[in-house]
Amino acid sequence: MPTVVTHAVVGGLAAHAFGEKAHRRRIWDAAILVSVLPDADVLGFRFGVAYESCLGHRGFFHSLLFSAIVGAACVLVLFGHVPRFSGRWWKHVLFFTLVGASHGALDAFTDGGLGIAFLAPLSNSRFFAPWTPIPVCSIGLHDVFTGRAVPVIGLEAVYVWVPALLAVVAVRFCRRRRERRVGSGASDGDA
Repeated sequence: MPTVVTHAVVGGLAAHAFGEKAHRRRIWDAAILVSVLPDADVLGFRFGVAYESCLGHRGFFHSLLFSAIVGAACVLVLFGHVPRFSGRWWKHVLFFTLVGASHGALDAFTDGGLGIAFLAPLSNSRFFAPWTPIPVCSIGLHDVFTGRAVPVIGLEAVYVWVPALLAVVAVRFCRRRRERRVGSGASDGDA
């Protein structure tokens, strides 16, 4: 798996790109939580849940359905001020769903494990990305804090952090450009 640090970095960068000024800290915290939450499935190891089980590591908790459930629950619990089922509400649900789904997507780019059960619980088939440049790192924070994860974090910085940061810069640039155009009254037909 990519390290918990990389999942958190992606969640934080996504929150930065989301661009909503109200409740910025709550969005930031929730995005980081949602981005790392799928790895809570490792608790199943302590209760005898087999890795290859639907409820095992990289199973249901890494699925698209789980991401959608968490996205909606996050908005219902943490963003009650957003009118339910409004366009803004759906925008929040979609955002947190995508942030949660980023976890499985990133894990699919690693070179180990059994793959990601994106379609669980409908199917426990596991998938990898066609290119797996990121070495698997242990699940816990121990390796992050003892330095054993440093080489992996270096690769993650190259393959994940830099592209994610560039995407945020591009999103913010386009948003500012659009805001300036709207503010100046320019339309798409103006030259």
